[in-house]
Amino acid sequence: MVGYIGRVTTPRLAIHDHMVELADPTRCRLLAALERQELTVGELAGALQLPQSTVSRHLKILGDQSWVESRAEGASRWYRRTPLLPTDMQALWTLVHAAFAPTPVALQDAVRLEAVIAARRSVTQTFFATASAEWDAMRTELFGARADLAATLALLDRHTVIGDLGCGTGALSAALAPHVAHVHAIDASPAMLAAASARLATFDHVSVSEGTLEALPLDDAALDVAVLMLVLHHVADPVRALREVHRVLRPAGRVLIADMRPHAHERYRDTMGHAWLGFDERNLTSWLQEAGFVDVRYTGLPVDASANGPALFSCTAVAMPRPAMVVA
Repeated sequence: MVGYIGRVTTPRLAIHDHMVELADPTRCRLLAALERQELTVGELAGALQLPQSTVSRHLKILGDQSWVESRAEGASRWYRRTPLLPTDMQALWTLVHAAFAPTPVALQDAVRLEAVIAARRSVTQTFFATASAEWDAMRTELFGARADLAATLALLDRHTVIGDLGCGTGALSAALAPHVAHVHAIDASPAMLAAASARLATFDHVSVSEGTLEALPLDDAALDVAVLMLVLHHVADPVRALREVHRVLRPAGRVLIADMRPHAHERYRDTMGHAWLGFDERNLTSWLQEAGFVDVRYTGLPVDASANGPALFSCTAVAMPRPAMVVA
């Protein structure tokens, strides 16, 4: 897509020169039509019931004087009223538009413009009426699996400091990094850290460190959020690990644990070193509370039909402030 283009830099005109530009009613109609939506020459001609040559000629005048901007998209060119007009031009247009808007021709233009926009909506509705059954597969093909979840990370506060504790090869840290102030990517495996370091090398606000959940290489109250993504099942003593997570969280900081629900895949102990065959809500809630967390929320996650592993859950909790030390 090509960006909007307008007039190349020219000397600023006096307000009386702009009055000449708006003296023609056709140009006022075009500006009013383009104030709230983009339109093509064909759409403007249909809505205003004018020849396309007339529309193009007046758009050229308005574009030369920076009243409108245009952009090319495929074979079409789309026009809109310049959103940030100079003060004198905006004041003049506000005055002219207030006088023009109640006229019969302006009201008729508005009705026909609504029909143009409605026609666009009908095309969209027709598409989704026929594509709903295939939409998930189509969206995945176009944008990748779960692009929607990647986009929601923008909801994070940009000042947040996150610990990706048990970061593995750094996939989650790479997804979080564009949206937050700092990511501490920590793992106990040198091989995993090497892969994470390579993946995260382009981020200057991501630190990669070796450490375990039981002994994190972080100062007290260093994090706003701690994430334990498919790592707690490797820990022999979850309460000890959760106490350490509590230590590195600021008061009211949050922990997010994503892991497996209880399952019977005993082979995971031998093949991948799992210490726990999943976690149920009751035990995990009790452990978190013992470690100093409140407001525990355990949620079973939807099962991916293409996955062959155990079902997962997410669990969040809030770190209570640490009790003040009493000096005798």
